[in-house]
Formats: sequence, structure tokens, C-alpha cells
Amino acid sequence: MANGEFQIILEKLTNLEEGQSQLIERVDLLEKGQKRLEEGQNQLIERVGLLEKGQNQLIERVGLLEKGQNQLIERVDLLEKGQRRLEEDQREIRKSLDAVIEQTAVIIEFREETNKKLDTLIEENEIFKEITGRHEVDIRRLKKYVI
Repeated sequence: MANGEFQIILEKLTNLEEGQSQLIERVDLLEKGQKRLEEGQNQLIERVGLLEKGQNQLIERVGLLEKGQNQLIERVDLLEKGQRRLEEDQREIRKSLDAVIEQTAVIIEFREETNKKLDTLIEENEIFKEITGRHEVDIRRLKKYVI
């Protein structure tokens, strides 16, 4: 082998070694990039896990809100039923009150008539007392003459 051929082989070997070094550097860079991607992927997996956990918590909270809303609806229904009963009772009380007002008017009229009649009786009684008193006086006077 001649020196020229040896030089060519040596150059090619040097080029191969340089190419291999460059490939090793590029593989190192690719491995570092892959490692960064894996770390990013792991972070994304963690974040997705946190998102799923948060979503589950939201689902639970929405379930609690729906349950609370249903309870409120039930309570409103009960309040509406109670209000209807109160309104019916109020109508009945108004009817009763109207009847009481009518009866009160009748009683007041009866009282006024009774008071008028009583006043008349008292006046007539006074007149009878006067008449009886005069008769008593006349009777005593007559008795004096008779004795």
C-alpha cells in the first residue's frame, strides 16, 4: 500500500471518526431532546391527572348543587301548598266574618229596639207610679172621711 493510498484511507478514517463524533453529538442532542419531551409528557400526564381530579370534584359539586336544587324545589312546593291552604282558610274566615257582621247588625238593631221599648216601659212605669201615688193619696183622704 502506498503512502498516497494510506493517506486517503487515513483521511477517510478521520472523516468517519468526525462523522461518528458528529453523529454521537447529534444522538446526545436527540437523547436530551427525548428526555425533555418525556419530562414534558410526564408533566402533561400529571396535569391531565389534576384536571381529571378537578373535573371529578366539579362533577361531585354539580351533583350536590342539583340535590340542593331539588330540595329547594320540594320546599317551594310545600310552601306553595301551605300558601294555598292559608288562602282557602282566609276565604272561610272572611265568610265567617261577613256572617258575624250581619249578626252584629241584627243584634244592634235588636238592642236599639229593646232599649226604646225599655225606655217606654220606664216612662210608663213612672206614670203608673204617679197615678198610683195620687190614688194612694185619694184613698187615704177618703179613709180619713170614713173613719
